[in-house]
Amino acid sequence: MAMSGMRGLSVFISDIRNCQNKEQERLRVDKELGNIRTRFKNEKALTPYEKKKYVWKMLYIYMLGYDVDFGHMEAVSLISAPKYPEKQVGYIVTSSLLHENHDFLRLAINTVRNDIIGRNETFQCLALTMVGNIGGREFAESLAPDVQKLLISSSCRPLVRKKAALCLLRLYRKNPDVVNVDGWADRMAQLLDERDLGVLTSSMSLLVALVSNHHEAYWSCLPKCVKILERLARNQDIPPEYTYYGIPSPWLQVKTMRALQYFPTIEDPNTRRSLFEVLQRILMGTDVVKNVNKNNASHAVLFESLALVMHLDAEKEMMSQCAALLGKFIAVREPNIRYLGLENMTRMLMVTDVQDIIKRHQAQIITSLKDPDISIRRRALDLLYGMCDISNAKDIVEELLQYLSTAEFAMREELSLKAAILAEKFAPDLSWYVDVILQLIDKAGDFVSDDIWFRVVQFVTNNEDLQPYAAAKAREYLDKPAIHETMVKVSAYILGEFGHLLARRPGCSPKEIFNIIHEKLPTVSTSTISILLSTYAKILMHTQPPDPELQNQIWAIFKKYESSIEVEIQQRAVEYFTLCRKGADLMDILAEMPKFPERQSALIRKAEDTEVDTAEQSAIKLRAQQQSQASNALAVTDQSYGNGTPTVSHLSPVKLPSTSSKVDNSLADQRLYQENGTLNKEDSVPPSEDLLSDLLGPLAIEGPPSSSVHPQRSTTSGLEDTVVDATALVPAGEQANAVQPIGNTAERFHALCVKDSGVLYEDPYIQIGIKAEWRAHHGHLVLFLGNKNTSPLVSVQAIILPPTHLKMELSLVPETIPPRAQVQCPLEVINLRPSRDVAVVDFSYKFGNDMVNVKLRLPAILNKFLQPIPVSAEEFFPQWRSLTGPPLKLQEVVRGVKPLPVLEMANLFNSFHLTVSPGLDPNPNNLVASTTFFSESTRAMLCLVILILICRLKEFIKEQLIVIPTVTHAPTQAPPGPPPLAQPASNPAALTDPGAMLAALL
Repeated sequence: MAMSGMRGLSVFISDIRNCQNKEQERLRVDKELGNIRTRFKNEKALTPYEKKKYVWKMLYIYMLGYDVDFGHMEAVSLISAPKYPEKQVGYIVTSSLLHENHDFLRLAINTVRNDIIGRNETFQCLALTMVGNIGGREFAESLAPDVQKLLISSSCRPLVRKKAALCLLRLYRKNPDVVNVDGWADRMAQLLDERDLGVLTSSMSLLVALVSNHHEAYWSCLPKCVKILERLARNQDIPPEYTYYGIPSPWLQVKTMRALQYFPTIEDPNTRRSLFEVLQRILMGTDVVKNVNKNNASHAVLFESLALVMHLDAEKEMMSQCAALLGKFIAVREPNIRYLGLENMTRMLMVTDVQDIIKRHQAQIITSLKDPDISIRRRALDLLYGMCDISNAKDIVEELLQYLSTAEFAMREELSLKAAILAEKFAPDLSWYVDVILQLIDKAGDFVSDDIWFRVVQFVTNNEDLQPYAAAKAREYLDKPAIHETMVKVSAYILGEFGHLLARRPGCSPKEIFNIIHEKLPTVSTSTISILLSTYAKILMHTQPPDPELQNQIWAIFKKYESSIEVEIQQRAVEYFTLCRKGADLMDILAEMPKFPERQSALIRKAEDTEVDTAEQSAIKLRAQQQSQASNALAVTDQSYGNGTPTVSHLSPVKLPSTSSKVDNSLADQRLYQENGTLNKEDSVPPSEDLLSDLLGPLAIEGPPSSSVHPQRSTTSGLEDTVVDATALVPAGEQANAVQPIGNTAERFHALCVKDSGVLYEDPYIQIGIKAEWRAHHGHLVLFLGNKNTSPLVSVQAIILPPTHLKMELSLVPETIPPRAQVQCPLEVINLRPSRDVAVVDFSYKFGNDMVNVKLRLPAILNKFLQPIPVSAEEFFPQWRSLTGPPLKLQEVVRGVKPLPVLEMANLFNSFHLTVSPGLDPNPNNLVASTTFFSESTRAMLCLVILILICRLKEFIKEQLIVIPTVTHAPTQAPPGPPPLAQPASNPAALTDPGAMLAALL
């Protein structure tokens, strides 16, 4: 920016830099904005120099983060100035302050067009830059033809044509339907003959966007792209300024190979041979060197060439060469290179037949499984999973089991699922498969879904030779002093069905098996108790003639649970007790389960249907997108190059939902047998609201679930106001909903105001849970989005509408949530200053042909940034008396609230992170509390509260106090004694409206 002679602007910037704190800066900015507003009211008296100076100041204030809601017309008017300094200011400030739909932009369209079609190259560049930055629809409709003419003009300098190509690219990306590309293929082919590498690079970016939507029209560009690669690979006519660490224009090479990947094949043998020669040269000439910048550039080119080799299905020799090169990369010390090597090796494995070559690097890949970087461990796990077959399955699964004991929790669920699938697909014998699954359950029970032990039960039931072995292994695991509850389930089931096959072995009599299983009963959950009751009935059935002592013990258990509050347990106990008195008829009624019908494994189906964060899934999707050109397909791999290095961005991890634990061997199961004698385990649970009760695990809402669900067509539900009292204990007004939420959404929000995990929203299609951690003025939240249906939820969007006092950043939300799956979306929160405003998430999705939209308040409220701290009487009252009045000391009378006993009021304070200190005030009717408030502007600020309670004995039972009264509270500096606190802000008044803090809590 040319600021020579602008003394006023230089002085203003110096004043801002010399401010001691944020409050001083705000005062100086407000003063300057008032001065600018006054001067703009008499615009005719302003000289062009003064107008330019004030507009520069507006831009600087905007860059500091302040709202500038006036002066836009003055900025736009500078675009039509005849001189460069004023016109430059107008273009820069307009493109920075105004969005694409701003009304004032219409006033500038004619001026911008005149600059584009004019002869002044400097004005052309300014206009093209602003149009490219804004990219609105009106600009596209009015200016796109003129931008196209500039691009293909032979009289324009390369600088203007380069900006024209980038401007047209932006217009096409924003509005592809209004940019005229009919017949553009021939002109694009002509642009690819350009010798200037700047224009060529910009034109190649435009070509990538064009062919990604419809490559059929641009076949004539394909041989031109190959010639460009030949020119770059041979370093022919490449200016030194476009050579980066000895690599000719790596950016152009990457873009050209990216464009070639959108063409399904190359028919011409000469063109294909030329391209393979170039790719061969790149593969042979790339190695790891010490210079990081050169590595970044050369590897960007290399990995793009690998993607092109895989796309073209090159001959086996070239694929072998690629695999060998990647084998070198996964052995280097640089973690980024190892990551890229593992990821690209996985891609290659999924789209080509190079499994034998990749197996040679199995030892190095297993070593990468123990890398300190979790992202490298994940990629190594993906690669091991993909390269596994019957020849190496045993080694790989054993490595996964060994690693499972030390793996962090974030990977254990994926590890256990993949190990179970590999064991099932490539088991050399079924006894080994049983060993693997039982080891999985033993080492990672919390992360083993019910589908895994359901599947092993199916295998054991369908294979008679396997039944004694499985029963013996289950008996061994029960001898351990502490086993996971899932192990109790599978062991009890197997021993109930097949324990009688071990009757002749020591320690395996029916009574001994019953005793060792019954030892686990006090420690298990309700669902497992149901299985154990079925097991007891089975043991009794197999004990013929019956053992009176064992029979009496089991009958006593059934009698005990006949009055259970759990309906499932009560029904089983009553029915089993009645059936066990049938004598010999019990053998027919509780006969062994028949063989399961052969069908696809639920584990494999789940792995196929569920999108997980794996490189092989993204490789398959990338290949499908490149070949079908389905530009709107779900979740394609997005490759971007930062510092010349390719990175891959995936969807958020998708957690696998656990199915209902009621699928077990019970009388209820046997009643579900059809006439053909088959039972589908997946269908044995009737559809109910509890089918996905475990979808959010520990986030399941406490208390009784809603008893009625009425799925209806959906439109919109949400809050009437975005900014509301975040902690008001009254229902918030909500718009009418066509889809009725399950439960009261306002009550769910209020519950989350005092706890850190639970369900935020639920309807017949989706369940949204939240889990949060708070530390000082920082918060880390995770949104759990769970699909409750067998069809995917599509067009999923979540937009955070944060108030001004919160800084919030939500990670990528996947566009689709697969059936019966859950996705996690982390959300980072920073509290900038105190406020009662509340953040809102605008969430929408599509189910079938209907859109659902809800606006949900997020429990990122004021009390989350409080940290309780005890204060003694010696510290409390001197500081209290030292505060004279507002804004540091406020007094407020709270009326019309629900009466509460003193104890409940104290508990309410504690739930809001205020520490109640009994005995500090000599009046027992008063509550004295303290806490520490954290924000970025105030840091640690001690808050003191005195709540005066009035006793109304006529209206309430004696010794119970009712809150009506005077609430006095004050933030002050932290006491000198322990625990130590961070120093408060230099201006304590910066904690605006501290009285609102407690008022919000009440």
